Amino acid sequence: MKQQIRIGNGFDIHRFAEGRKLFLGGIEILHTKGLEGHSDADVILHAVCDALLGALALGDIGKHFPDTDQRYKDIDSRLLLKHVYELITGKGYELGNLDVMLLAEKPKISRHIPAMTSTIATILESEENQISIKATTMEMLGSIGREEGIAANAVVLLMKRSENA
Repeated sequence: MKQQIRIGNGFDIHRFAEGRKLFLGGIEILHTKGLEGHSDADVILHAVCDALLGALALGDIGKHFPDTDQRYKDIDSRLLLKHVYELITGKGYELGNLDVMLLAEKPKISRHIPAMTSTIATILESEENQISIKATTMEMLGSIGREEGIAANAVVLLMKRSENA
C-alpha cells in the first residue's frame, strides 16, 4: 500500500548583505539589508521547498536549482516553489498543512504574515488556514542574534490526493 501521508522538514539560512532587497515568504520587506544568495535568498520559501522535496524523498533545493546554474541567478523564489509544488502534485500529493518558523532579530515580520500566508497559499493551491508562519528571535545569541542573518525552518504534511477528487 502506498503511503497516504508524508512529512518533510526544511531549513535554510542566509547572511545579510548590503545592497540587496529583502524577500521573505514571497514578498519584499523594507529593511536596511537583504540576504546574500544566488537567487533572491528568500529563506522562508527555500525552507518550504526543502520540506516539500524531503517529504517525497526528491532531494533538496540545491539538487533541483544548483547555485552553479546561471538560470537561477537572482531568480524569484516564488518560481522555484511553484516548480517544486508541480513536482509534488505530479506525484499525486497535495498540501495538508505547512508550519514555518522564522528565526530573526530584525526585521519584525508580524504585520507581513498575512501577505506571506496569502502568497504561499496561492502557490501551493491551498487555503490560508493550512499555512502557519511564526517568528522568534534568538535572544541576541549566536549569528542570528547578532543580526548577521536570518534562518527559517518549515515542516510540511502532504496527503495523497483522492482518486475521486
